Amino acid sequence: MLARRQLLIVAGAAVLLRPLQALGALLPTPAQTTGPFYPRELPLDRDNDLATVAGAPAGAKGELTHIFGRVRDVEGRALSGARVEIWQCNAFGRYHHPGDTRNAPLDPGFQGFGETRAAEDGGYRFRTIKPVPYPGRTPHIHFAVTAPGGARLVTQMYVEGASGNERDGLLNSIRDPAARRSVIVALRPAPEIESGALAGTFDIVLGGNAL
Repeated sequence: MLARRQLLIVAGAAVLLRPLQALGALLPTPAQTTGPFYPRELPLDRDNDLATVAGAPAGAKGELTHIFGRVRDVEGRALSGARVEIWQCNAFGRYHHPGDTRNAPLDPGFQGFGETRAAEDGGYRFRTIKPVPYPGRTPHIHFAVTAPGGARLVTQMYVEGASGNERDGLLNSIRDPAARRSVIVALRPAPEIESGALAGTFDIVLGGNAL
């Protein structure tokens, strides 16, 4: 199972990672709130495959989604070794968190949180599910990126074309249109990576926005 997961992730990275831009000033990824559902305790299984949980009888409910990208500074330099964390609600709109008491099912096959380290070229990748809306929020995935040396950025990734984007207060609190577009990611069918899966690229730039 582990070998299969690694093969899928590596194959996806080869397909979707875009070439690095020429060195120069890049637009920093805007900072956003951590929200109330960052894990109080990190799960034992917290790798970069959120759709498969060690010991669970089945995989996650929802549309499998591969997210790839690179972590860089504003000069375009890769931040090798940066820690990248993500967390999101399950396919029913509920977080795997004791503070989320909404009347929605839990999913034991969904990890809810994952982490990885950026490669030498700044590349990272996750296998997860397509984010879904819940009351008051458009679909999103939380990201926290900690660069070597300690600079940390918390942000959120949104889905292009989601019907709730225009009404989401957090997304629209990003006043600069270019900065707002930078956190909205198109998800496309990616059968070349995994049958029935989606994929998208979210590049992250750490700059003056780092928390």
